[in-house]
Amino acid sequence: MAVEKEWAGTTYGNGWMHKWLIRMLRLCNVRVFYVLVAVFVVPVCLVVNPGRRTTYRYFRERWGLTPFRAMWKTYRNFCLFGQVVVDKFAMYAGKKFDVEIEGYEVFRSRAAKPEGFMQLSAHIGNYEIAGYTLTSEKRLNALVFAGEKESVMNNRNRLFDTHNINMIGIRSDMSHMFEINNALGNGEIVSMSADRMFGSAKSVTRTFLGGQAEFPMGPFAVATSRGVDVIAVNVMKTAATKYKIYVTALDYDKTAARKEQTEQLCRAYAAELERMLRMYPEQWYNYYEYWK
Repeated sequence: MAVEKEWAGTTYGNGWMHKWLIRMLRLCNVRVFYVLVAVFVVPVCLVVNPGRRTTYRYFRERWGLTPFRAMWKTYRNFCLFGQVVVDKFAMYAGKKFDVEIEGYEVFRSRAAKPEGFMQLSAHIGNYEIAGYTLTSEKRLNALVFAGEKESVMNNRNRLFDTHNINMIGIRSDMSHMFEINNALGNGEIVSMSADRMFGSAKSVTRTFLGGQAEFPMGPFAVATSRGVDVIAVNVMKTAATKYKIYVTALDYDKTAARKEQTEQLCRAYAAELERMLRMYPEQWYNYYEYWK
């Protein structure tokens, strides 16, 4: 089987396109763009984007769907991902979404402590909304792909500045690890995804949705090295203008051996990620060969 090319990690389009999209979203309802995405953009993506094959296999092999249903779900998945991208630019345009939070007390209890803690996410739903919703006096340091488009980063900076959020760019030389350690040492929050390999090749293999998948060791190793609390935060789309945030504590035995702590934390994270996907199977946005 040929190896699929992974998504480069950047938002499609250029700065000029992004500016015009934001201007139009200030005037139009997001549903107008949802229709345009479903009718014109997604069919083209399904032809040119190799991620359609891995998504199709995801529905066939992980969920056991028939070929026809798997094809339909693949189309739905691309449509939902397009909606998430539209929603992101709608937020840049000043539009608001109705957000329900489950487990807010888990976040608040950690934020009330003087120690820093880690907030793990995944490439599902629309995690960026959490940055504008889960706020506290602690500064949140969000790990982001350093190669993202300048227009997107500028819009993020503009919104994040009002929510006490600092962005840390992921760099190939791993120098971002110094910033992460400093933030935790200062009693701040560090937010990072833990479902995708990047940079370091070290991983933890877990049974996930019935198959063997590799999770990056880095996020779990950082947490256990400092013995900090860890929560999982996932933001799932529930309707056209509605989202639900799920905040869950990821417990591990801080007195166990370091290797066992890392495995416990990875196991808890994978279990929570699987729980989310069993509720929202169409909102999985890892467009490459994820399972061995």
